[in-house]
Amino acid sequence: MTSSPRALIAEDEPLLAQALQQMLAQQWPALQIQCVAADGIGAASQALALQPDVLFLDIRMPGQSGLEAAAEIADSWPDQLPLPAIVFVTAYDQYALAAFEACAIDYVLKPVQGPRLQQTVRRLQNWWGQRQQDGHAPISAADTAHSLQTQLAQLLALQQQLQTTQAAPLQIIQASVGSQIHMVRVQDILYLEAADKYLRVMTASQEYLIRTPLKDLLPQLDARQFWQIHRGTVVRADAIASVQRDDAARLWLQLRNRPEKLAVSRLYATRFRAM
Repeated sequence: MTSSPRALIAEDEPLLAQALQQMLAQQWPALQIQCVAADGIGAASQALALQPDVLFLDIRMPGQSGLEAAAEIADSWPDQLPLPAIVFVTAYDQYALAAFEACAIDYVLKPVQGPRLQQTVRRLQNWWGQRQQDGHAPISAADTAHSLQTQLAQLLALQQQLQTTQAAPLQIIQASVGSQIHMVRVQDILYLEAADKYLRVMTASQEYLIRTPLKDLLPQLDARQFWQIHRGTVVRADAIASVQRDDAARLWLQLRNRPEKLAVSRLYATRFRAM
């Protein structure tokens, strides 16, 4: 293991990213900043490519949020490697408190203040020192992949709930088919699945394609009725007929009135753990 920890910063405001990088250089000179990503999609791809030890993730970013980026990273992280430490950087207290109590090593509120960041740096240094001593062994149950994925799934659910508090859940989806516009009732939808530039809207007997991204449609759906089971798949809860586990311990959903099976990613498998 390298003796110098490596970090990635995800922040869409260049001046704030630069300020955070400068403060970290002063407070923890040994920390190597591998990359500064300007959006959530770039943060996830760069983190999976570079495999840093520490992630500083802004909650609100273009493309996808810091929570969504963290979820993608945790879901795709190599099994043989320890997960990175996560520090959420946010101007929104409701996310910050939930993040800290759930899965992050710490959170920092914007604008980042030197004394507060120093507390975070001390936590990270203690965490890093113990991980060095333990030889990559997880330092606590909260550092295990299962725990992190469970907690991130809970945070994503919180995010969806917060986003839907200002509006009633969507009732109708308009889908164009040739020269016609079909009014698809949300109560008839069994699942939604991202497919290239489109979103597949699946009912018991029909498939519709719309251009609205899943991340934009999801906050408009009732989180109690529609469960995310993969980055690109959302299923209606009462449409699930059974949950099956294959030889590789992966979960698959069989829906009522649909022949296909839907894969459940590691991040969302904890929802079906009791099954």
